[in-house]
Amino acid sequence: MTTTAQQPAITGNVLFYSQPEPLSPEMHGKIGVKNMDGPFGFAKAGHAVPLTVGEFPAAVSTGPIIFMGEEKLPVLVMGLNSGDNLFVRSDGLFDAGVYVPAYVRRYPFIFANDDAAKQMVLCIDRAAEFVVDTGFDRPFFEADGQPSDYTKGCIDFCNNFEMERQRTQSFVQILNELDLFESKTANFTPTDNNGVPGTPQKIAEYFGVSEEKLNKLPPEKYIELRDNGALPQIHAHLISLLGWDRLVAIALMKQFEQQQAAANA
Repeated sequence: MTTTAQQPAITGNVLFYSQPEPLSPEMHGKIGVKNMDGPFGFAKAGHAVPLTVGEFPAAVSTGPIIFMGEEKLPVLVMGLNSGDNLFVRSDGLFDAGVYVPAYVRRYPFIFANDDAAKQMVLCIDRAAEFVVDTGFDRPFFEADGQPSDYTKGCIDFCNNFEMERQRTQSFVQILNELDLFESKTANFTPTDNNGVPGTPQKIAEYFGVSEEKLNKLPPEKYIELRDNGALPQIHAHLISLLGWDRLVAIALMKQFEQQQAAANA
């Protein structure tokens, strides 16, 4: 997808967004969003969802918070297999008590870089199931072409998300500068019907904070992490890694339920 000054667009693969378009009254003045009973069906495709650093404490009880790729992007692991979020039900809702990342809650809106204008442009995913031409409950624009209250609220949410995204980049930069990252592996050892352990299986490879490196930091650097608010987020990340076992248990339970349903069909 080519980016131009008249039609800025999102380039590359962006989770959930298949047809992003810059929001404008000319293109979207007569469409809007329809309320749905299960609005999060699209999130079923996201087994690892981007997370901002301020969300770490709230996400701890849901799943592992890990860092991926060269950029060390923090993500919340919500499934063991690509394209399968274990917490999104068939009715398009999340399981009760599960943390829903802001990345999911801002959909179908997203900011994209307009390189020609050197600014961020608000876009929507035109392919979103609840973005409709008729029968919508919340229009994107008023009759005079001004953003609706709904759109204004979404713009505020996206602005806050962008600030948190930049804060997350700064957080990752601090960890890089202190050389706190290490490569980690999550493993699972299956057992047979008699409880005999089988061959360990690798679930994931990722980057995480090294507790050994953290504990060896000079006192002044440790205090600096405490004072700038990074230390609680590091601890939240480390605690969240205990969630691998929970994910495995949920996956096995769902697999068993599917097998039982197939046997009874």
